[in-house]
Amino acid sequence: MNQERQVKISKFLSKHLRHTPERLGLVLAPGGWVAVDELLGACKSHRFPISHAELKQVVANNDKQRFSFDETGTKIRANQGHSVEVDLQLQPQIPPAILYHGTGEKSVPAILQSGLLKMSRHHVHLSPDVETARKVGMRHGKPVILVVDALVMYQAGFTFYCSDNGVYLVDHVPPESLHIMN
Repeated sequence: MNQERQVKISKFLSKHLRHTPERLGLVLAPGGWVAVDELLGACKSHRFPISHAELKQVVANNDKQRFSFDETGTKIRANQGHSVEVDLQLQPQIPPAILYHGTGEKSVPAILQSGLLKMSRHHVHLSPDVETARKVGMRHGKPVILVVDALVMYQAGFTFYCSDNGVYLVDHVPPESLHIMN
């Protein structure tokens, strides 16, 4: 499968597994899971057929590891980033001391005033490494990397989760827990 097809499938899956499963007639089970056969059937009936092989390749090769199969390989889910109500059944985690958030420079003044807000998503997404945060920030213009004092937040009572692809999730990051990376 060529790169263009892989990106197209990834975007289609992101849209429908994170934001609009009902458009394909899908209902996300607890954990955000949907049966692979049900997903592939729904894709086909909505004129976007995906083969099992293509689906496996997208899950394995997605640079952000947006999707995962359950241990049986019969269910799939988006790892995070949902705007629809779903319980991903993640367990609270102790975060590393420092996490990172990438954003566009235009957003920085508002973020430094209000902190990081989840907006229409379920959580604020934080990266364990600078490069991932930089890639995220580049989607929003000139990237700025924000350093998050995650362990201090945890010790102050904030609850963190870690998705299957290593992205840390939290409800809010207050401005006093942020500083711009030099």
